[in-house]
Amino acid sequence: MALTPCSSTSFINKKERKNYRTHDDISSMICFAKINPPSCNLKAKSSNQEVQFLNPNMEEKEKFHMLTSGTHSNNSSTKVPVFVMLPLDTISIGGNMNKPRAMNASLMALKSAGVEGVMVDCWWGLVEKDGPLKYNWEGYDELVKMVQANGLKLQVVMSFHQCGGNVGDSCSIPLPPWVLEEISKNPDLVYTDRSGRRNPEYISLGCDQLPVLRGRTPIQVYTDYMRSFRERFKNYLGDVIVEIQVGMGPCGELRYPSYPESNGTWRFPGIGEFQCYDKYMKASLAASADAMGNESWGRGGPHDSGQYNQFPEETGFFKKDGTWNSEYGQFFLEWYSRKLLEHGDNILASAEGIFKGTSCKLSGKVAGIHWHYNTRSHAAELTAGYYNTRNKDGYLPIARMFVKRGVVFNFTCMEMRDGEQPHSANCSPEGLVRQVKNATRNVGVELAGENALERYDGGGYAQVLSTSRADSGNGLSAFTYLRLNKRLFEPENWRNLVEFVKNMSEGGNTRLPECDSSRTDLYVRFVKQSRAKKNAEVAVV
Repeated sequence: MALTPCSSTSFINKKERKNYRTHDDISSMICFAKINPPSCNLKAKSSNQEVQFLNPNMEEKEKFHMLTSGTHSNNSSTKVPVFVMLPLDTISIGGNMNKPRAMNASLMALKSAGVEGVMVDCWWGLVEKDGPLKYNWEGYDELVKMVQANGLKLQVVMSFHQCGGNVGDSCSIPLPPWVLEEISKNPDLVYTDRSGRRNPEYISLGCDQLPVLRGRTPIQVYTDYMRSFRERFKNYLGDVIVEIQVGMGPCGELRYPSYPESNGTWRFPGIGEFQCYDKYMKASLAASADAMGNESWGRGGPHDSGQYNQFPEETGFFKKDGTWNSEYGQFFLEWYSRKLLEHGDNILASAEGIFKGTSCKLSGKVAGIHWHYNTRSHAAELTAGYYNTRNKDGYLPIARMFVKRGVVFNFTCMEMRDGEQPHSANCSPEGLVRQVKNATRNVGVELAGENALERYDGGGYAQVLSTSRADSGNGLSAFTYLRLNKRLFEPENWRNLVEFVKNMSEGGNTRLPECDSSRTDLYVRFVKQSRAKKNAEVAVV
């Protein structure tokens, strides 16, 4: 169905914020265009039916992580609820809802499409902006009530990172001013690369247990924030608010900021850089090396790991037979990934205690770093903190930590196909998704998914349908679509979304229109560059 507001301007008055009409009240105000039958169809395939490798000459022994599916008891026709991410700037810098009447109309449309609910970022930089322990939840309170009035559910992200400087960031929301003031006094509070470049996206996990934020540790600050949220919204938890996604790093993901796009620092498909050069991380590394009886290993990260935009074979550390697989390399990568796991476990332990008994699901997000996946070292994953190589499964430890805390494993790049990626980057999003599905199945943790980049075509939706099923590893318990904006309401795009939601509710066993079956080059940054001149989109909300 194509959504056509009867007036393009009548509901975009920022001053009107109360007495919203719900979907049942004013469904007659929204006009729906007739859906024409699709000219061609695509049956969603099992991911086992089509395995693509970008390098046909790759030796059999180089095809890493080609895990067989095995049997699984989940019914592949199980309904998968679909949520839609709201715009990053749903709440304004002033703490109020942006364009509330437009938002209400959008929520009504999504309800008509059959979606389960929406997802919103609760930005630390907005809520605790005015000072330590001074929380402003007013805009979010208005949103929760609006979502409830439209009969939808809400996933809430505890966003302890800045918005801006990464793929898809359309606005800028820095960390709270009082936190930035502390960072200016002590720059080692943020992640730092080998050249000394500081990254203000997220507080370094190296100081998690130190009282560096005006007498509180970062973990205490995150805990107090989540506790304040619980108290403010306790009457909605488990009913309207059905999931709390706990932010644990840049973009809300459990990872290091190893591939920052801001100021052109990193470009796809660069390997990224290790982020372990603030004084707290360096002290931890030195202590670990001393405990191993090899002091020289604690003097810094690998000297031969290259720079952000290099390829694995251009470095001594990541190349085919590089030092990543040496005794030193294994020591360093174990330490680097262990610190990330400990960080996630500390935050999730706090969240578990705070939201216990609320009937809210907890989830954590893991990045889909698919470039250089078809190499021995998996360099881009290593710099992000995932110790995943030819010889080691880096996602099992994360899955085990999540299941210990009763947390849903949320994974991205569910929409991507190997054939859409550049051959030179050795990508395999399909192989990566298969590996994660098997890891989560093996430990018994619930798996949910997102698309990494904006997709509106039938091809992207069909891939999600395929990966959502349980016939290859773990099936999805939910899917969150990125993102609500003006393009989504264009007739063909809206029609595809409605069909997709219907298919997900039927277990992915029906047909979906295939509107883009060719190579589409939909990968990080490439698609943004190729379309930049053609599309200057202005979001409806």
